[in-house]
Amino acid sequence: MSLFSYWFRIRFWKRVAAGFVFGALAGWLIGPAAATWFGPLGTLYVTLIKMIAVPLVFFAVLHSVSSLHGVKDVAALGGRTFAWFAATATLAVLVGLLVAHVLQPGLGVQGLTAPVGWQPRAVPQPVQVLLDIVPANPFHALSEGKILQVIFFAGLLGLALVKIGEKSARLRALAGEANDGMIQVTRFVLEVTPIGTFGLIAALVGSYGFEKLLPLATFVGALYLACVLQIVVVYGGLLLAHGLSPLAFLRAAFPAMQVAFTSSSSFAAMPIALRSVVANMGVKEEYAAFAVPLGASIKMDGCGAIYPAIASVFIAQYFHLDLQPAQYVVILLASVLGSFGTAGVPGTATVMVTLVLSSAGLPLEGIGYLVAIDRILDMMRTLTNVTGQMVVPVLVARERGILDVGVYNRTATDTTRVA
Repeated sequence: MSLFSYWFRIRFWKRVAAGFVFGALAGWLIGPAAATWFGPLGTLYVTLIKMIAVPLVFFAVLHSVSSLHGVKDVAALGGRTFAWFAATATLAVLVGLLVAHVLQPGLGVQGLTAPVGWQPRAVPQPVQVLLDIVPANPFHALSEGKILQVIFFAGLLGLALVKIGEKSARLRALAGEANDGMIQVTRFVLEVTPIGTFGLIAALVGSYGFEKLLPLATFVGALYLACVLQIVVVYGGLLLAHGLSPLAFLRAAFPAMQVAFTSSSSFAAMPIALRSVVANMGVKEEYAAFAVPLGASIKMDGCGAIYPAIASVFIAQYFHLDLQPAQYVVILLASVLGSFGTAGVPGTATVMVTLVLSSAGLPLEGIGYLVAIDRILDMMRTLTNVTGQMVVPVLVARERGILDVGVYNRTATDTTRVA
C-alpha cells in the first residue's frame, strides 16, 4: 500500500486533527518564521475555499428552490427557519451576557493598546443593508462574492423555473447536474483541509505566541465558555425538546465543526455541513440546500450574538461604566437584528461589535484591544456559527415532518468522510 493510499484511508477528522497538532507544534518550535514558511499553505487553502463558495451556493440554492415543487408548505419552512434563527440568536446573547457577568473579563485589565493603524469599520444603515440584498448586476455579485445577492438571484431564478413548469425541465435537470459537479469539486478541495489547517495553525501560533494572550485570557476563556454552553446546553436542550439525541447530532456535525474551528470560515465548513445535515442527520435535501447556505450567510450566533454581548460587558467594565437595564435591551436587540444585516460585510464580528456598542452608547475605542486576538476568538466563534447553522434545519425538519429520524439515529460507520 502506497503512502498516498494510506493517507486517504485515515478518517478525515483524524487527518485534520493531525494537521492541527503538528501545525501548533511547528509554530511553537519555529516562532514568527512559521508564518513565512507555512502561512502560504493556509492562504492557498482559504483561496481554494473562496473559489468554490460562490458557485457552490449559487447552484445549490438554484437546484433546491427549483425542486421545491415536491416540498409542501414552502412558506412555512422559510418562516420557521427565520424564527429559529432569531430565537437561537436571542438565547446566544443571553448566554454571552450571563457568562460575562460571572467571569467579569474587563476587571483588572489595563495597559492595553490598539493595533497600529487600526480603524473601526463603517456600519451600514439598515435601509442600505436591505437594498444591498438585491443585485443591480447578478454577474457582478457572482464575481465579487456577495453571497446574499447570489442567494437572492439564485432563489428568484429557481422560483421562475418552478413557475413555468415542464418547460424548464431540462434547465432544472442541468441545475441539478451542475450542483452535483460543484459538490465533487468541493470534495476535491476539502481533501486539502489537513494541509491548510497545518499552515493556518502554524502561522497563528508562530505569530502570536502564547504570552500575548495572557492579558486577555479571561476574555478568551469567557468567549469559549459561552460558546460551549450555547452548543451543549442551548442547542442540546432544543434537540432534546424535539426528541432528538444531542450526541447523535454532535457526532454527525463534528467534521464541519472541526473545519470551522481551524479555518474560521463558515463557507469553508458549509460543504461538509450541508453533507452532514443531509446524509448523516436525515434532513430533506431540497430544504437543507436552501437553509444551510442561507445560515452560512446570516446565522452568526458566535460572531453576531455571543461575541458582541461579552465585548459590551468587557468594555463597560474596562472603562468602569455601569450598564443600565435599557442598555441590556439595546444590546439584545442590536445583536439579534444586526446580525442578519451585517453578515455579508467583511469582518462581521468587528462590525457587529461596532453596531452594538454604538447602539448602547459605549466607547468604541475599546474594540481595538480585541482585534489583536481576533484570530483566536474567531476560531470558536465560527465553530459556534456553523453548529447553529446545522441545528436549525434539523429542528425545522423535525417540526415539519421532513426529517428521517432513522438516518439521524443510526450508528454511522464513518460520518467524517468528505468523499
